[in-house]
Amino acid sequence: MVEERAITFPCQGESLIGVVHIPEKPAPRGVLVVVGGPQYRVGSHRQFLLLARSLAQSGVAVFRFDYRGMGDSEGEMRFFETIADDIRAAMDVFISEAGVEEAVLWGLCDAATAACFYAPTDRRVVHLVLLNPWVRTEEGEAKAYLKHYYLHRIFSKGFWQKLIAGQFQPREAIRSLLRYSKRAFNTGTIEPGESDCLPKLPDRMADGLESFPGSALVILSGDDLTAAEFKDEIMGSLRWKALIAEKLDIKELPEADHTFSRRRWRDQVANWTLEWVLKP
Repeated sequence: MVEERAITFPCQGESLIGVVHIPEKPAPRGVLVVVGGPQYRVGSHRQFLLLARSLAQSGVAVFRFDYRGMGDSEGEMRFFETIADDIRAAMDVFISEAGVEEAVLWGLCDAATAACFYAPTDRRVVHLVLLNPWVRTEEGEAKAYLKHYYLHRIFSKGFWQKLIAGQFQPREAIRSLLRYSKRAFNTGTIEPGESDCLPKLPDRMADGLESFPGSALVILSGDDLTAAEFKDEIMGSLRWKALIAEKLDIKELPEADHTFSRRRWRDQVANWTLEWVLKP
């Protein structure tokens, strides 16, 4: 038997909404789901809800919540870099309501990046599960498009069908290609809310992981430019390679999209997550 209960809790004077999933005999370690914008606590195609129910049926308590400005929670809309107070407030109420002693932070896209920023600041966080982490830079995005999108298009059946049918617009395609080529060889970030004086996002994410005493499971989709950009970034970085050797376990679902929208992909993510939660 699993209890599902809505909870209202405070954060910096605002009221936040969350749902806790508590098994009859919860394991001492639970999962705190951090949402990424612009999703709320249910997730695309009920991804977070279904994950929580699957884990709870296996004896793992789960808490999923809306941070300030998201879903049903109060406050102004916030970016992933400014939700540390929200995560801490959610952790406090999760520990209290579910009776767990520690937690694994679980996040998709920019929520995965936010989890890396937060994890070193809270001893109650023992592991991370990071899906398609957001490491977006202008240069990295452009290189990902050139490498993974345009090359794929050239070798796709649809591209040649459009070309033969006269539906292909070469001028527009060439302008787009030149635009991405220019950006690929220039630096700069396009991260929301970030100051130009800050280090690049991949470096700040690495800072968080290096400072975090626990380990992280990284799950990547094969059909997703965010995941492709992350892979390109880490494969070209000695710093990231050292992190992989020391504390990261990377798993891939070659056909999956960004939000793991099919049942078999969701089930695999849930199974890998459960294994990671039970990891010593």
